[in-house]
Amino acid sequence: MAHKNLYDIQDGKIVRKKRNCPKCGDGTFLAQHKDRESCGKCSYTEFTKKEEKPAKPAE
Repeated sequence: MAHKNLYDIQDGKIVRKKRNCPKCGDGTFLAQHKDRESCGKCSYTEFTKKEEKPAKPAE
């Protein structure tokens, strides 16, 4: 991925578009997957919770 896709400039300041890895620190971003975010360097992973659909009432 190109660096131009990871950063944006707003009000003259550099803003990161993706989250940083809490273990590795700045400059190491978490990859976004369907059900999780993970670090390719240290394998740190955060799973996202699925939104549960309301149960259908019994007839």
